[in-house]
Amino acid sequence: MSKRIDFEGQKMLVFPPKIREILQTNIITKDLYLTDIGYYPTAKNHFRARNKGCQENILILCTNGRGWIELNGSHYTLKENQYFIIPKNTIHKYASENQEPWTIYWIHFAGTEDIRFKEIYGKVHNLSDSQFARHEDRIQMFDELLIVLEEDTSVASVEYASILLTHLLGTLKYVSQFRKIKEVNQKDEIYRSIDFMKNNLNKKIALNELAKISGLSVSHYCLRFKKQTSKAPMDYLIMLKIQRACHLLIFSTHKIKGIAEELGYDDPYYFSRLFSNYIGKSPRQYRKEETGG
Repeated sequence: MSKRIDFEGQKMLVFPPKIREILQTNIITKDLYLTDIGYYPTAKNHFRARNKGCQENILILCTNGRGWIELNGSHYTLKENQYFIIPKNTIHKYASENQEPWTIYWIHFAGTEDIRFKEIYGKVHNLSDSQFARHEDRIQMFDELLIVLEEDTSVASVEYASILLTHLLGTLKYVSQFRKIKEVNQKDEIYRSIDFMKNNLNKKIALNELAKISGLSVSHYCLRFKKQTSKAPMDYLIMLKIQRACHLLIFSTHKIKGIAEELGYDDPYYFSRLFSNYIGKSPRQYRKEETGG
């Protein structure tokens, strides 16, 4: 028996039968496609039990808290930075722990070639935390799938979603290869400073601090940075902060003042002007248009 609850801030999309028929026959999507996708934050009392299993494989990625999964008589605990794929047509149960409820991203997927990822089904996988982990990059793929498919379910959108799904599953199966680009970038002075920016978006960062991290003089750092990114360092930092602001406006219920503070801006009015100049609309207007609120 399944207990369905709405979780504040949740996102969920389920394809109707007509779309599924297209997915199963389209030359691009039939190999691997998703039928359901969602995001459940702090999902207290979340519980599912399927006595006949599910027609699709179920990916559950836990980003916070913890929960459990029962499969073939075995009990598994799932916690932060771990994932589990429940194979299709397999009896199972899963639930969030009430004391420390999980936050999860989940996808139901199938296809004639889903067997390509069979070796990672049915077990807990650790996505160990490290400076090269790229957790946020993977979550961005989930968010992109949700945004693209919420906008429309045209043939082009579902084809793109199928390709992105293959990439996402690839990041889970080939973790070391997925992290390699960050390892390489970390060795470069400029990318080392960019990584510092990404990990400290909640702080006020000075130009001389970035140059010091790179081991370069300020003038040399600025020249190198502009050559590699086509942007000045502080403009690049603002871009990262605005990108993060967009994410928070869509996927959180934080007030604009709170988002400004999370990004190191004491003055919410300055943050709003900066956002408007960059995006072309105010944070409030952006949230309303992107969430339909």
